[in-house]
Amino acid sequence: MKNWLKLTISIILCQLAGIVGSFFTVSAIKDWYTFLQKPTFSPPNWIFGPVWVTLYTLMGISLFLIWKKGLNKKAVKNAFNLFLIHLIFNAAWSVIFFGMRNILGGFIEIIFMLILIIIIIKKFYKIEKLTAYLLIPYLIWVSFATFLNFNILILNL
Repeated sequence: MKNWLKLTISIILCQLAGIVGSFFTVSAIKDWYTFLQKPTFSPPNWIFGPVWVTLYTLMGISLFLIWKKGLNKKAVKNAFNLFLIHLIFNAAWSVIFFGMRNILGGFIEIIFMLILIIIIIKKFYKIEKLTAYLLIPYLIWVSFATFLNFNILILNL
């Protein structure tokens, strides 16, 4: 398969996680999230879309670089598949937090997602260092999102 096609597929796969999540997020922001108590450091709602599009693009590039190493290699295939599984967790957070309006469930889920991201970065680093570096902004953002989710949980008990 041509590299440009692999790159395109990789980026689209990552963006799809965001698209799935956005179906649950958009409506909940208007009639639920707006009325929650949020910490003072909570970013404005408009920032989340551009940040996530950027992060999903970086994730897609990272996945593409791993895929280029060859799925016939066990370590590459395992890392690739774990990344795909983690995308399910990524999309599931929006379903749980916004769709189900379950702040505690969202917090528990994002902890699992954060652990998966750390594992993926370690696996990717062993295969190709650049792929791990491309995921650092994602790790930082999800760490912040975890802290934000926790604070929203505490403020809305």
